[in-house]
Amino acid sequence: MLILHDPRCADYGSALRPEQPARVLASAAHLKAAHPGWEWRLPAAVADDRVLRLAHTAAHLERLDQPGDFDADTPNLAGIAGHARRAVDAALEAARHALESRTPVFSLMRPPGHHATADRAMGFCYLNQVAVAALAAQRDLGAAKVAVWDFDAHHGNGTEAILHGASQVLFASVHQYPGYPGTGTQDHGPYVRNWPVAPNTPAVDHMAALRASLDTIVSFAPDLILVSAGFDAYVNDPITRMSLERADFATLGGWLAATGRPAAAILEGGYSEDLPLLIDAFLSGWENPGPTAA
Repeated sequence: MLILHDPRCADYGSALRPEQPARVLASAAHLKAAHPGWEWRLPAAVADDRVLRLAHTAAHLERLDQPGDFDADTPNLAGIAGHARRAVDAALEAARHALESRTPVFSLMRPPGHHATADRAMGFCYLNQVAVAALAAQRDLGAAKVAVWDFDAHHGNGTEAILHGASQVLFASVHQYPGYPGTGTQDHGPYVRNWPVAPNTPAVDHMAALRASLDTIVSFAPDLILVSAGFDAYVNDPITRMSLERADFATLGGWLAATGRPAAAILEGGYSEDLPLLIDAFLSGWENPGPTAA
């Protein structure tokens, strides 16, 4: 297991917001202690504007360096443009590693990205690293077909909007609805697939939707699977009303391994104090899937 992590991603924000430094500080400490054999690497890819413009407008990139909050959840904090760019760096390197080594790789970075649209920061997200990585994998890394599997509790509206219409890119999302951001209620052709799940849906039904979404990805036969790995569908997450348990995230990891496809996962949401354990379950299930993973 390769973990891509830059400690500077904990250098902004505060404990007053759900998306806070403790998310990665606690997760990094736990994973290093629990898995001393895992490899850690500082992301080295550089997300210059040429790459970022695959998913974002020039005006948006300029706006990141200007004063003024984007919305109540997405303040324009000091240095946030650099932090967001480094998160994209990690996603790009994760995609490259997956395609070259065909071994599991996880980007443990913040801020998250899947709500960021081409021209707007929103919902804790400033740049959409998974969308940038998907399009860059096609253009620069030889991946003809790319799939994004988004199991965050919130719909990846930005990823959907950016990738909708892209050739041979599949977006599949399972998310709480009603819930923020209020999108993701229907499919848009064969390459934008949504599974809205009602609040408090039993875990068995939620997992059935997740299984269906991954089966759709497997049928697409992508050269690369990028995972928007959000852990806020956890039963004890403070900002959602969903029912998944720790063992369910291990199951998701096992399912991902069983696809046999190159895959890279990128941290999105997850705001419970149990986040380190949930990430551990997912990554451990991915690295060492059980006999029933398929």
